[in-house]
Amino acid sequence: MTDPTAAQPVAVVGAGRMGRGIALSFAFSGYRVNLFDSEERDAAAFGALSEAVRSEMRTELALLQRLQLVSKAQAAAIAGRITLVARAAAREPLRQSDFLFEAVTEVLDVKQSTYAWLNETGADHTVIGSTTSTMLVDTLADFVDNKSRFLNTHWLNPALLMPLVEMSPGQHTAQENTAAMQGLLESIGKQPVICAASPGFIVPRIQALAMNEAARCVEEGVASAEDIDKAVRLGFGVRYAVLGLLEFIDWGGGDIIYHATRYLSDNLDDKRFSVPDIIARNMRENRNGIRDGQGFYDYRERDVAAYREERLGDFVKLLQYLSLLPEAH
Repeated sequence: MTDPTAAQPVAVVGAGRMGRGIALSFAFSGYRVNLFDSEERDAAAFGALSEAVRSEMRTELALLQRLQLVSKAQAAAIAGRITLVARAAAREPLRQSDFLFEAVTEVLDVKQSTYAWLNETGADHTVIGSTTSTMLVDTLADFVDNKSRFLNTHWLNPALLMPLVEMSPGQHTAQENTAAMQGLLESIGKQPVICAASPGFIVPRIQALAMNEAARCVEEGVASAEDIDKAVRLGFGVRYAVLGLLEFIDWGGGDIIYHATRYLSDNLDDKRFSVPDIIARNMRENRNGIRDGQGFYDYRERDVAAYREERLGDFVKLLQYLSLLPEAH
């Protein structure tokens, strides 16, 4: 989908924080968006919601202007592409949309009732993505007529600025619908990844471990909160903005993480720091990473010297941008 101005409006159901962020993401890239109130409200309550949405959009767009991401005219155009629709008036606008993002509250009964309403009101062809991070796709698909058009699309906050969207198709999701959703997301500059229907997807699962371990470091008196966050930003964040976690294992060697993890297991907690089977198996099979030619990635046909230089070049650029590169004397 290359011309958003010619596309049918994107539907976003649920006018809370994430729904508003998704609506803004598509409007920013030129799409018209119908943002649907998923709750039944009287005129006064809907008016109050409308004002709250407009106020938040004005605030967000004013910030984008101050950051010089948009001009005043562009901000006005973006706001003009978003229409808030009351539930009672939703039938016709819903049926216009080829894509719908459900962003209602993370409560199963609320999800179920919302999908019951969408089954009655919406179009059968619309590809639906639930933005949930706590419910698996096949659980929610049971609430949806025509399961082939349903998948999870987990956005990260702030939705406009975060490039990643985790896509999780279900056992009934049609491949062409997954591809269509991926194409739509890529058309607004997102970088989708595909993951299995597994609790926590990718980012929340890894993030939860890291956040909890940081909190334990405070609890155990390892360091202050300020120094822990500084260590994460400058030692963790900058490296993994360039190299992914598994790519980083391959650079250092799977045997290194194996022995480091064993040390932590012996001295801190053998459950929290148990060695994954895949790390031990890779060691046995001499698949420790770059130096062996194989690890989580295959380097046998790659120009490793050029690859290293490219990654280190990206790292230097990031450090320069953040004013973290030491000066040569």
